[in-house]
Parts: sequence; C-alpha cells; structure tokens
Amino acid sequence: MQVAIIGDYDADFEPHRATEAAISHAAEFLRAEIEVTWIATDSIGENPQSQFARFGAFWIAPGSPYRSMYGALAAIRCAREQDIPLLGTCGGLQHMIVEFARNVLGLADATHAEYDPHASTLFVTPLSCSLAGKEMQVTITPGSRAAIAYGVLQATERYYCNFGLNPAYQSQLHDGGFRIVGVDVDGEARILEIPQHIFFVGTLFVPQARSKPGAPHPLVVAFLQAAIPSSHA
Repeated sequence: MQVAIIGDYDADFEPHRATEAAISHAAEFLRAEIEVTWIATDSIGENPQSQFARFGAFWIAPGSPYRSMYGALAAIRCAREQDIPLLGTCGGLQHMIVEFARNVLGLADATHAEYDPHASTLFVTPLSCSLAGKEMQVTITPGSRAAIAYGVLQATERYYCNFGLNPAYQSQLHDGGFRIVGVDVDGEARILEIPQHIFFVGTLFVPQARSKPGAPHPLVVAFLQAAIPSSHA
C-alpha cells in the first residue's frame, strides 16, 4: 500500500522524521508493506483525484505554513470526498478545519491566521498559550474512533504548535459534522473526526512523536488498518 504524506519535507524538522518512523513502526506491527511518498503542497495540481489515485491513505503532516495552502486543502478535500483514510497532525488538523469550514459549512472565506491574521473568518487562531514542546493530557469521548483506537479515555501527548481551532467556532464545527472527540483540561479541541468517514481524524498534537519500534502509536495503527483492507497491498 502507498501512503501520501502531504507536506513540505524538511529533514531538520523532527516531526517530519517522526512521521516516517511512526508509519514504519505501525507497518511492522501490522506486518504490512507500506510505501511512503512525500507530496509537496505546491506540487498539487488542479486534479488531485487523478494525481493521488495510487495512494491508499493520506497523512497531512506538520510544518505549517505550507508553501501552498491551496494544495493542502485540495488533498484534504479529495480524501474527505472520496472516503480515503486521512490522518492530520498539528498543522494538518489546522488545515482540515479550514477545508471543512469552506467546503462543508459553506464559509468560503474561512481561513488560518498564520496566512491572513486580519481575515474576518478565522477558524484557526493563535493559541492563548503556545503548546510547542509541551506534553498535556487529552480526554477522549467514549465510543469515538479515537477512543476505540486508544483503548483508553485519557492520554498524554506532545505538541509542537502555536495555533488551534478558534474557540468561537468550536460548536459550529462540531455541530456541522467535524466532531470534537478529544479535549484538553480547559475543554478546548485537541482531536476531531468525521464519524461517517472510513477514517478522517485530526490531532492538534503530534502522535508520531510518541511512537517507538515495537510500540507504535495506536492512532497511526488505526489509520493504516483503515486503509489496508481496501488497498492492493
């Protein structure tokens, strides 16, 4: 099976190296053959469905701002509409939020403060306190896809981000179908998912940072498991 990692690869950026490693750990655990290809956001064209036809899953990587916000959003929309397993972490989740707001909620001007801090419809805004380099507890909603993957309702995860879902839009996004299923101690969104999708999960934290050989991160395992049955692996 082939997995596309959507992001602008930087070998010096630890979360990028950790993303590849986490897929390797999970693939070994699942005894699956996984081929990883990085897709730069500014290489994504007008027909992503054709461009991505060979991939069984998408991972929207950390590293925002991307070179092309358009490219990242096009890949996310393709996976969402074609029911292709998708995992987004850190900046990946932030762009999943913007894509959903624009194309499902119908808010065409929804955007990310990192690109346009003065826009009128900012779904992603600076966090009140930077989470970069911090580890924090997440409480997970029972019965959610994330809870099933973890097998527990609380986890401690590592962050690299300074931006997150604007709390002013939290209810609108949740009620619109992009469910908030993981929150921090203050009730702010940390894991989101679309329940009806085969696997459409985003985390503000970086689960790949906690993956180890012989102990893959459960979300990464669940992500690949969702893709493998429909693949040609």
